[in-house]
Amino acid sequence: MPVYTVHAPLASGADLRSTDRFVFVRDGFHLWAAVLGVLWLAWHRLWLALIGWIILVAAVDAILLSFGIGRGTVVLADVLLAILLGLEASSLKRWSFSRGNWRQLDIVVGDDLDAAERRFFERWAARRGATGYDNHTVDRGAPPPTRDNGNGLRPPPLPHASIIGLFPEPGGGR
Repeated sequence: MPVYTVHAPLASGADLRSTDRFVFVRDGFHLWAAVLGVLWLAWHRLWLALIGWIILVAAVDAILLSFGIGRGTVVLADVLLAILLGLEASSLKRWSFSRGNWRQLDIVVGDDLDAAERRFFERWAARRGATGYDNHTVDRGAPPPTRDNGNGLRPPPLPHASIIGLFPEPGGGR
């Protein structure tokens, strides 16, 4: 199943008015980035990556040709670089967002973009509904919100021996 990262601009914050500006970036191989590298980078407005890509390909080709390597090997090197671009295309998009004052809100898994969006917004709404406000504006110095059992009493804390999982102690080693 594809994995998506969710990004939001810092200026707008993560509130209901700005959800149309959230961007989902699919992790994985991007075929069109590998096949049409320069055009794909320009289409997605990854200008620094485009300049770096052109310089990298030109430098690799120049170095290989200066050593007298045959044209077939140079083409093979260009194909390997294109495959590398296809593999790292989503990382370049995330890097571009981080440079442009965007923040990564979450990582979500879904069969397609619609399923990932649905899963993210269900989880995001549940987090907002549980605390009553956006988790990114929580006062970290305040005590955590309390839960009750419906009778006004808080449940007792779990003893450490009943924790199930890979890390039975908070902060414990692997």
